[in-house]
Amino acid sequence: MDSLDRRILSQLASDSSASIGELAETLEVPSSTLHQRIKRLESRGVITGYRATINQREAGLTLHALVSLTPIDPARPDDVAELISPIAEIESCWSVAGTESYIVKVAVGEPSDLEALLARIRSVANVSTRTSVILSTPFEGRQAVIPEDGNS
Repeated sequence: MDSLDRRILSQLASDSSASIGELAETLEVPSSTLHQRIKRLESRGVITGYRATINQREAGLTLHALVSLTPIDPARPDDVAELISPIAEIESCWSVAGTESYIVKVAVGEPSDLEALLARIRSVANVSTRTSVILSTPFEGRQAVIPEDGNS
């Protein structure tokens, strides 16, 4: 990946809604070159998609929590992620090393919704839960800085 590809990725990470023309002007490259580069980054799997960012508070999702999941029977197959994947309130799921096996981030409207969600997760996945309610989010969803020389 060369310097132009890295600059393209940085620009798209900060504003994926910009038009090809706007990006080409910002990056000082012809639109046709930019379009070809973006298509190549997409076909290589470097760019995996584009999405809208939703204001969850305005959408009624005012309560967020991190929930640690620990299997009740560690001898069972590890299928927790598959079992909970259909649950729409779960935004993210991470497999972790430590006491728990997974940590999920959830978004709901109010405390009673969280209580019902936790009961559903415990029932579906046969896990115990430990919950930390998120009070505020100083920042989230930042893209990693893409080094200019390609080294980490």
